Amino acid sequence: MIINHPLLGPRDASEFIYLGDASLIDRPDWNSENAAQQFYEYLYLRDNPAGTIRELWFHEYGDRSWLVVTRNTLTHEIVNVELARDIDREEKHSR
Repeated sequence: MIINHPLLGPRDASEFIYLGDASLIDRPDWNSENAAQQFYEYLYLRDNPAGTIRELWFHEYGDRSWLVVTRNTLTHEIVNVELARDIDREEKHSR
């Protein structure tokens, strides 16, 4: 599988480490009243949907950037690739 890195161009997936669902970017607030329950759900309760999802990939054998890859898990077709840092900034500005 080829991942089209936003800065470096097409790279083989073997250069990356797959972490999982991109919703992991949104960590729970450790100061909240129910932080223990939120972190339990964050760490252990995950969906495994079939179809188009957003995933986190780490470019370990490259520039060590985090990417959010939108990919169809049934066909492995990659729809979009973004730098995770850019997504995090967009979400903070939209709040």
